[in-house]
Amino acid sequence: MSQFKATSPARVPDNAVQEHFIPAEAPFSTLVKQGQILRIEDSYGQQAVDTLFYNAEDFSERYSSQDTMREQGAAYISTGTKIISNEGRVMLTMVADSCGRHDTSAGACSCESNTVRFGHGTKYLHACRDNFVLEVSRHGMSKRDVVPNINFFMNVPIEPSGEMTIVDGISAPGDFVELKAEMDVLLVISNCPQINNPCNGFDPTPVRVLVWDSEV
Repeated sequence: MSQFKATSPARVPDNAVQEHFIPAEAPFSTLVKQGQILRIEDSYGQQAVDTLFYNAEDFSERYSSQDTMREQGAAYISTGTKIISNEGRVMLTMVADSCGRHDTSAGACSCESNTVRFGHGTKYLHACRDNFVLEVSRHGMSKRDVVPNINFFMNVPIEPSGEMTIVDGISAPGDFVELKAEMDVLLVISNCPQINNPCNGFDPTPVRVLVWDSEV
């Protein structure tokens, strides 16, 4: 684990109130209540976990990558980052990070972007945007409610010119982030199915989500 780690040794799976294993390439969602601690674990390493947050009481309030980057004055997300909504409110605070590199600029892969980047033969491959649309529809939302997301564990260096390139991930098996919910939030994940660039090491793998109550 890296210098970014800062977590409570009391947080173990046995006392988690939620534990979920998300298969490779799959969507997922769950409610995280105010004060609870959410852990997203990259179980096998080098797996991008595309993530969105919505106010559980009002889905029109949701994660804003622009406001989050502006508030931090930084392009990446790590320990201490406040996850900001489109209403300018703090949704979650990142309290631990064993990896240290998380993108919120490159967005989610889609059938359309795959076709442009990798050729027409990739048009019908599964993509994160499909996962997001499928999962938010379970909560009464539509593709219009899918906004630019966080890519936990995805390594996207940004050049001084502003150019971005997705390169090999730096996350090791078991690396994680932990976030404290500052309001009740709906967590929506696409466990990225991309196989045409190195965001998943060209081999999508399962991840784990755990949730603890605040006293742990």
